[in-house]
Amino acid sequence: MARIARMMISGEPAVYHVMSRTALDGFPFGDVEKDFFVDLLKRFSGLYFTEVLGFCCMGNHFHLLVRMLPETDFSDRQMMQRYERFSGKEEDFAEGQIPWLRQRLSSLSEFVKDIKLGFSRFYNKRHNRRGFFWGDRFKSVIVENGETLINCLAYIDLNPVRAGIVDRPEDYRWNSIGYHVQTGNKANFLSLDFGLKEFGVMNAGERLRRYRRFVYEAGAIDAGKGARIDAQVLEKERENEFKLNRVQRFRYRTRYFTDSGIIGTKDFVATHYQQFKHLFQSGRDKIPRRVNGLGGIYSLKRLTE
Repeated sequence: MARIARMMISGEPAVYHVMSRTALDGFPFGDVEKDFFVDLLKRFSGLYFTEVLGFCCMGNHFHLLVRMLPETDFSDRQMMQRYERFSGKEEDFAEGQIPWLRQRLSSLSEFVKDIKLGFSRFYNKRHNRRGFFWGDRFKSVIVENGETLINCLAYIDLNPVRAGIVDRPEDYRWNSIGYHVQTGNKANFLSLDFGLKEFGVMNAGERLRRYRRFVYEAGAIDAGKGARIDAQVLEKERENEFKLNRVQRFRYRTRYFTDSGIIGTKDFVATHYQQFKHLFQSGRDKIPRRVNGLGGIYSLKRLTE
């Protein structure tokens, strides 16, 4: 059966939730492998036209929330500077290389491909093996800015809590909230755009504090899958740091953040469906479906469904 084309937005910034799982049994990502993955992600995000909003590297898969920026946002000189910083040397670009390089550096598929290929080479060399490391091609979900984005980001950062690895999400070194808290967002690797417009008027410290509050409130709710943040841990965080303003409680069905094709408000999903409806095999129009537990958020089923 022919592979179905991936849904990609062109000509404007677009946020994607990317997921990929290893083909190997068990949990091949150890501490060394996770550290290398994060370094690889940092390196390639400096080359490609991206903003990394969040990530989480687990024992057998990773999540990435990334905004791909259109090539028109970058001049030829800016693009060449990114490439030279990445390669560590001055480059003599032929005239025909510029359009090709522009297209490549704005491609989500090429970005993820380079990360996965670089990791495979590292893993096989380190473990003296050959063959495939990754399973099926990566999944990607188009994510709307705003409430959808911050909920998706919290879902990603809460992975190690749901897996029972840590009690507090920032205690985990290989997710975005852990990177923010443990390194102070070293080298400004991660975007401080947490999706909500009201966060934009705050300084970096206040943005992170409010995002932590959101994550803790979200992580303490029983979503019906995996562990959650203990009530006593949440209460302690509230007493120490959180101002108890009205917090939008986080309820979700986690499968919508991994199994949807597009997720966001009803208008957002319906509008972008029209852009990609020719990719669907069904002759009937698909209708955005409400996500239970997330007020005002709708989902479009994946192409295979």
